[in-house]
Amino acid sequence: MSALEGLLVVSVEQAVAAPLCTARLVAAGARVIKIEREEGDFARGYDTAAKGESSYFTWLNQGKESLVLNFKDDDGSALLWRLLKQADVLVQNLAPGALARSGFSTEKLHQVNPKLIVCNISGYGSSGKASTLPAYDLLVQAESGLIATSGSEDAPGRIGVSICDIGAGMTAYSGVLEALLKRGISGKGEEFGVSLFDVAAEWMSVPYIHAEYGNGAPRPIGLRHPSIAPYGAYACSDNRLVLISIQNEREWQRLCADVLEQHGLISDTRFATNNLRVDNFQQLDEALSAITVQLSSAEFIRRLTSARIAFGSINSPNDLNAHPAMRHAQFQTAEKELLQLPANAVHWSTPS
Repeated sequence: MSALEGLLVVSVEQAVAAPLCTARLVAAGARVIKIEREEGDFARGYDTAAKGESSYFTWLNQGKESLVLNFKDDDGSALLWRLLKQADVLVQNLAPGALARSGFSTEKLHQVNPKLIVCNISGYGSSGKASTLPAYDLLVQAESGLIATSGSEDAPGRIGVSICDIGAGMTAYSGVLEALLKRGISGKGEEFGVSLFDVAAEWMSVPYIHAEYGNGAPRPIGLRHPSIAPYGAYACSDNRLVLISIQNEREWQRLCADVLEQHGLISDTRFATNNLRVDNFQQLDEALSAITVQLSSAEFIRRLTSARIAFGSINSPNDLNAHPAMRHAQFQTAEKELLQLPANAVHWSTPS
């Protein structure tokens, strides 16, 4: 039996954050009724990469039931009320206050359905000066400081997926699960909110601590790490880049002795501690690159493996399909075209 079997979720949703939340609820066994405008969720038109349909929509809306409904007219409002009277969860990511202005305030909802859990997803919260700001993923990446700490010093960059949307969707999903557990104890539903900005700001805690209490926020430094060295990509003789990540002094010594075969680096006072290696990263990178560029990537990886040093290859999306850790699941478009996409990250050991 699936964990959420028998649960009814009504979602007035569009784009990415709320649909991802409810996609996870579907995967856990819930029945999700997706409320759309007459023109449909605008994510349906983002692209045509999924065999003629939107990649975003195909990924995020498997297993949902779709209902075209205008809750601002009498018939649509009456139908939505009938659904919400029997629903367990309402998820919505309309503009702050939009549902309440149409007569669906949480107070009224709880009068007719005291057990209803209401999840509001927004860009910057439901109140305050920022609540009316446009809140697309790229804008929140910029406003929260994510862009200022990503990319390179010469070219700060957007994180390559809609990370604020995705983070808000997953946070909302965990909030729904927590609210369901609380309802199981109290018997009452409640309202909670998740904003893209809050999620991104929490993820920025370490740069924030450095900015407010340390020596300043880390600058964008490409594939390097602001607090750990060596940590980054090194070129090999076949022009391939291999990433390494050194976490402690034992690994640093093994890297020098067993991988690079340069015992002198261990006693070099410029690199005696992690903090010194970070301070002297340019000299460190030059010393390591002078050696790795003489090794093929296969030989470098062989040595790293033997020395138990963490490493990784810089794969493209085209490489992902063949990765040994890749798990697939079958998806289908509205036209029943089949696609093999990355599977849900939650992997049960036994069938649910």
